[in-house]
Order: sequence, then structure tokens, then C-alpha cells
Amino acid sequence: MFKKLVKLVLASLLFFSVSTTTFAMDKLHFLIGGGAGGGWDGTARGTGEALTKAGMLGSASFENMSGGGGGKALAYLINTKPENTILVQSTPLVLRSITRHKGYVTGDDVLSYKDVTPIAGVIGDYGAIAVAKDSPFQNFADVVAAYKKDPKSVKMAGGSVRGSMDHLIGALAFQEAGANPNDVIYVPYDAGGKALAGLLSGETQILSTGLGEVMGARDQVRIIGITAPERVSDAPEVPTLKEQGFDVQFVNWRGFFGPPGMDKGMKKQIAKMLGDIQKTPEWEAVRKRNAWVNIYNPDKKFVKFLKTQTKEMTALMKKLGVI
Repeated sequence: MFKKLVKLVLASLLFFSVSTTTFAMDKLHFLIGGGAGGGWDGTARGTGEALTKAGMLGSASFENMSGGGGGKALAYLINTKPENTILVQSTPLVLRSITRHKGYVTGDDVLSYKDVTPIAGVIGDYGAIAVAKDSPFQNFADVVAAYKKDPKSVKMAGGSVRGSMDHLIGALAFQEAGANPNDVIYVPYDAGGKALAGLLSGETQILSTGLGEVMGARDQVRIIGITAPERVSDAPEVPTLKEQGFDVQFVNWRGFFGPPGMDKGMKKQIAKMLGDIQKTPEWEAVRKRNAWVNIYNPDKKFVKFLKTQTKEMTALMKKLGVI
């Protein structure tokens, strides 16, 4: 009888502790505009993982909605205004609006960050050039030499369309090497997972992507250059392009957006949660795994940043001849 009483008391205490757990939010749905294995996918799932493990979020759900270089998911968020849903996006949101990518054009209008609710930028991801483990290319200079000897011998894979972030990273590197970036053969795939598969199958010779996207594939690839100003502590063996004589520096932000007309209280609540999570060991485990840089940029600061980047990227895209 005593043992049964003890079990009953313990069960009651357990139920009480679980039922009275307080979260910053009960549930949140992450909308991802690309396929599995890409930077958006990793950022959304990594953020959801950290938030739930840290006890800030009751439950996280994820939905991959590929199409239009992210335009399909963006249009869905704008047109349906789903509740408790946030969209992960990054620099390509700005780039595709500038270039009037077909996935972002509706009639005479071009979709942009102005059509949704910017919540917060959360991380930065350096660009990376990678090759298969058995590739003869040991560094980016080897790639450049092979390209100059026979431009058709070097095909570059990326996890999105021409003019996207992945394309831009590689284009900047080749331009710095003295090549015309528009002449480099770029093969677009639907997200990083398929781009990696294309590299490993031999369809392409190099992969242009985000550092975070290939950190988990280092048993299959060799990262021969990143766009950081100096080597990063989470991958100290990876050389920068700068130290190889190609001064290419760039960091791709990733952040979250709500539907247009989002409740201001909810926007503030989610923004605070995204900032608070970066102070936890659960987030640090995810960040370190992906070699991300913490960049917390909420609300009005985020909007100001997006305005500035639009101007800067417009000038850069003109310089590259994309627009």
C-alpha cells in the first residue's frame, strides 16, 4: 500500500510539472522554401531543435515547399497568412527581387521582404567552395588553372538557380581569379542535398554553397576555400580564399519572416525568443555543428539592414553583369 501511495504521489508530481511547463510559445510552424539538405532547411530545423530542447518552444513542425527559388513559399505566406508560421529566408530574398527572378514575379509586381513581416536575422553563414574527397583539386588555385586551360572542364554545382547566393559565391571567386564569372558553367539543383549528390556523382567538379551546408559532409568532401576574412574556429583546418590570394569575403545572413499584417505582439514574442535562444547551450551545439556566426538583428534593425543590403547587392549584381 505504501509503495502504491509513493508511486501515485510521484506520478502526480510528474503530471503537475509537465502540465504546468511554461514555454515562450506553445507551437511554431517553420516554412522552408527549398528542399532537404539546403541552408534554409538546416537553419529552420536547427532553430526548431534548439528552441524545443531549451524548453522555450512546446513543439516545432517543418514544411518544405520548393519552387521558384523560394518564391512559391513566399507567395504562400503572403496569400494565405497562416497562423503560428514563420518563413526562413536569406540573402537570396534580396537578390531574387533585384533580378526579378520569375519565381518572384506576379503580374507587374515583384515579391520582396516588403511584402512580409521581417522578424529577425539570426545567423550568418560564410560561402564555401568544396570538391569531392578524391578530386585532384587540392586548392582553389588548382581549380582556376584547370578552368583557364579548359573552361568546359569545370562545372560548378549550386543548390539554387543562376543569380542565387550559391551562384554568386562561386562567381565572386572566379572573378577575383581573373575569369569572366558569366562564362563559368553553373549547374543549379533544388537545394544543397541534391547539389552535393551532383558533385559526388561526378556531374560537377566543384560545389559552391554555404559552409554550414557542407560541415556535416566532410567525410565525403574537401572544403578548399571559404569567404571568411580568417579561418573559423569551428573548422580550423579549412583555408580561406583570402589566404590563397583570392580576396573574396562574404557572409550570407539567414532569418525569419512572418505573414503580412502579423500581430505585433506575436512578432515581438518570436523575435525575443530568437534572441534569447542564442544564449543557451542548446543553440551553441547547433551553431557550432554548422559553423554559423551569430547575428541577431531584430525588427527595425533588420528592416534597416535589408534596405542597405538591397542597395549594395544591386550595385554588385550590376558589376557581375547579372542585371
